[in-house]
Amino acid sequence: MKKRKWSIAAMIAAIMMLMLAACNNSPSSNNANGGNNSGGGGGETGTVNIGYSGPLSGPAAYYGQRTLNGLKMAAEEINNSGGFEVKGKKYKINLVPLDDKYLPNETAANAKRLVQEHHTPIIFTPHSGGVMALQVFNQTDNFIIAAYTSEPKITQTGNKLTVRIPPRYDGYIPTFTDYAMKHFGKKLAALPTATQYGKDWTEKLLPYWEKQGGKVVYKSSIDFTKDTDFFTIVTNALKEKPDVLFIGGPSEPTAKVAKQARELGFKGGFIIMDQAKLDEMKRVTGSYDMLEGSIGVMPLVESDQPAVPEFVKNYRAKFNEDPGSEAAYNYLALYAFVEAMKAAGTVDDPQAIREHMNDGLKNIPAEKKVYNVPSIGDDGGFESEIVVAAVENGKIVPIELIDK
Repeated sequence: MKKRKWSIAAMIAAIMMLMLAACNNSPSSNNANGGNNSGGGGGETGTVNIGYSGPLSGPAAYYGQRTLNGLKMAAEEINNSGGFEVKGKKYKINLVPLDDKYLPNETAANAKRLVQEHHTPIIFTPHSGGVMALQVFNQTDNFIIAAYTSEPKITQTGNKLTVRIPPRYDGYIPTFTDYAMKHFGKKLAALPTATQYGKDWTEKLLPYWEKQGGKVVYKSSIDFTKDTDFFTIVTNALKEKPDVLFIGGPSEPTAKVAKQARELGFKGGFIIMDQAKLDEMKRVTGSYDMLEGSIGVMPLVESDQPAVPEFVKNYRAKFNEDPGSEAAYNYLALYAFVEAMKAAGTVDDPQAIREHMNDGLKNIPAEKKVYNVPSIGDDGGFESEIVVAAVENGKIVPIELIDK
């Protein structure tokens, strides 16, 4: 009887040992989701976690989702091609997106979580308030801010781990002003977004407008996180009989402001801040007719860059809509960061990756260059060409850039 009891105990112990061995040999979930290991071991493919904090809910959700879509598309292409190699080891990209509702304090909280839990060497964020919140601690916490914002201030702080992706917005102001004044007149009403980016844009445009002989007849702002009905503020602006309305923010609510102005009888032109895109606004207004006389950023689908048609085709197939510059620039930027990692020989040293960004831009495969960005400036901004367009007779037409 005792012998039989010992045999059963031995069998149970043996089964438990086999189960433990199986658990220890199973793939770690950390390799798929980041965890504490961005590299893995032996001949296995490692994982590089890339963070994202942007508005994925609320009025700016479409804007945030489109920036994220560009990253998703690049990551999927890189991973499906087998990943990328750094010092003889293969890696794949794991995107870790978090919603910050367009609120800088949420961006900061998300970044802390991304660094501490997911060890992200790079965090993308698509709004200047969020970028500025991260610049308080990104150098001490050692991560690169991939900043999708045209705000010049973010690359004037001396922050060595900030990369500005789109062109700075002050390059648009002379051309926008010249076009609007020549076609419509010199009285301007300003109704920009109430974000820090909107305030800074306004502080640059309005003095330049007045310096060119213009007059600012109305100045206010719209908080797109709270305001959904623009009747009162647009009515008040139009009482001053402006020739031009300066509007902007995310494309969808900006388009609603333009539509409201037209419905109230406004016949003048629109200066559109670079965050809003003419083709995306058209989806809200139904046609370019309501946007006649608008001047803004050239829609990506109208670009003559060789890589654009294939990108547009693939994006449409994946997301069932046309891509804008926010998707394309973030797509390009992720490829640039991957190439910078390869050139730096590291996936987890942000300073080394940042130092090799020029190599990263130079080595982007030609078929992925949806924008021509030959280099990154000393200030940390991508040095890309500014391309401007206007709506004339219901169509998009290119507008030649003028000097400051």
